[in-house]
Amino acid sequence: MSVLAFLIPIALGMGAAGLAFFFWAMRDGQFEDLDGAANRVLIDEDEEPD
Repeated sequence: MSVLAFLIPIALGMGAAGLAFFFWAMRDGQFEDLDGAANRVLIDEDEEPD
């Protein structure tokens, strides 16, 4: 039973840290352009413009 008293706060702390990092990433704009990376894969940078 003493192991649960040790593991439950650790699990709650890790969950709270993950949630805090998620909200930080949303506020920082990490999820603004989800299609941009997918479209940049298709651009061929080897060709020189005319």
